[in-house]
Amino acid sequence: MNQPFKYAGSKKLKFILVLLLTTAAITGQAQQKQPRFHVVALYENGGHHVEYTNVARPWLEKLAADSNFSIDFIQNTDLVDSAFLSKYQLFIQLDYPPYAWKDKAVKAFEDYITKGRGGWIGFHHATLLGEFDGYPMWNWFSKFMGDIVYKNYIPTFARAKVNVEDPTHPVMKGVPTSFMVEKEEWYTYNKSPRPNVHVLASVDESTYTPNSDIKMGDHPVVWTNPNVAARNVYIFMGHSPVLFNSEVYKTIFTNAIFWAAGR
Repeated sequence: MNQPFKYAGSKKLKFILVLLLTTAAITGQAQQKQPRFHVVALYENGGHHVEYTNVARPWLEKLAADSNFSIDFIQNTDLVDSAFLSKYQLFIQLDYPPYAWKDKAVKAFEDYITKGRGGWIGFHHATLLGEFDGYPMWNWFSKFMGDIVYKNYIPTFARAKVNVEDPTHPVMKGVPTSFMVEKEEWYTYNKSPRPNVHVLASVDESTYTPNSDIKMGDHPVVWTNPNVAARNVYIFMGHSPVLFNSEVYKTIFTNAIFWAAGR
């Protein structure tokens, strides 16, 4: 009489054990799928930089999927305010200028950076500082970028060598001491930002190919501003999609994401 009872109990116990293990596996998978952090990328979807964007966006989406973080894309600052930014640990200014921002976005972004509410990475067009398209210069942003004003650029593009100045910085992990950038406009400014920022890399203007008279001497191209609470890095190179053919460029970009996001 006891044997059937034991047999049924054994089957029931096995069923419960399988159920518990399945539930634990599902819970573990769900926990693993939770993003490590959240990123928002502001980008231009037209004009001279659309080709760069068309390569950068899918590259970022794949990196996010492979590295388990989330990324949202916006094409203007209409939605940006303090509540919006509170959802993100990293703000990427992907080839978007520092003008034509909504007033609420300007205030929220300044607070986000000065109080360290999240990290920031800016590319290329982020230093187009001055009076453009009828908009005044954003003075706070100019200070943030090292108290500089945009002056000129090489419209015909040039190849050049970039020298790493701080190989110990996390953004430069795995980056050689120097590397070539095949095609870039190379902005110049009214002065070097060096006295007001920490320079990570600079371009050697003597290596411009073809040569150009549009030079500024001391010419930083990657830097971070330690005078604000937010982790931040500006990477000048960001016009041509051929940049994504470079493993070095992709390494710098990837390093910047995880460092600025605090991960």
